[in-house]
Amino acid sequence: MSREFEIRREVELPGTPEQVWDAVATGNGAAGWMFPTGEGAPTAVGEVWAGHTVTVFDPPRHIAVRAESDEFTNALDYQIEAAPGGAVLRYVHSGILTGDWDAQYDGANRHTDFYLHSLGEYLGHFAGRTVTYVGASGPEDAVEPSAFAAVRAALGIGPDAAVGDRVTIDVAGAGRVDAEVDYLEDIFIGLRGDDALYRFYGRGGMGMPVFAGHHLFAEDADREAAEAAWTAWLEQAIVGVPR
Repeated sequence: MSREFEIRREVELPGTPEQVWDAVATGNGAAGWMFPTGEGAPTAVGEVWAGHTVTVFDPPRHIAVRAESDEFTNALDYQIEAAPGGAVLRYVHSGILTGDWDAQYDGANRHTDFYLHSLGEYLGHFAGRTVTYVGASGPEDAVEPSAFAAVRAALGIGPDAAVGDRVTIDVAGAGRVDAEVDYLEDIFIGLRGDDALYRFYGRGGMGMPVFAGHHLFAEDADREAAEAAWTAWLEQAIVGVPR
């Protein structure tokens, strides 16, 4: 059943309004904390960028985009204001969800908090740097909570772990990960290294397998090699787990 939804957030962020604008309104910026949305950047109302039509364009204060069809609507609105020590972002995600509305809304709502946290981490540590985005999925049937628990265990994150703890693992084909836990929930894990944000998602509530979406800022990052390495790592982490 189709139904409208709206998710609102107001967050304080490090960095200038111009840096926040670059993070939400350029392809490289969005890939640094969320995922690749499109190349380059929009320049005017009416343009189609990242699959959406630009409806408001007022840099570096306000950008809004919208996509819609007969059965689908998705709108994103970013309002940015200068604030002491940084900037304030007022964010609205709205549109129409179909299917299992409650599950989809809960997933979108919780992903919003994780993404906006990642935006703050990006602005505080990596703003403006060129990013290589790496996406790796676990096995197709890795949708049960046990699958994400196995990922957490493979990272060495125990039941008493907390934000601020250190994680060190070796990933064949991608090297050593030495990072700090910056986000930790039942379906999300965020790690921050010197040259990367490592993000892990338990997407079983949406009927999707566990996922790793990493943002690599090292100049020599190899996307294809890293995706292959993390895909293999996820499979190995989940081997033998009932699902």
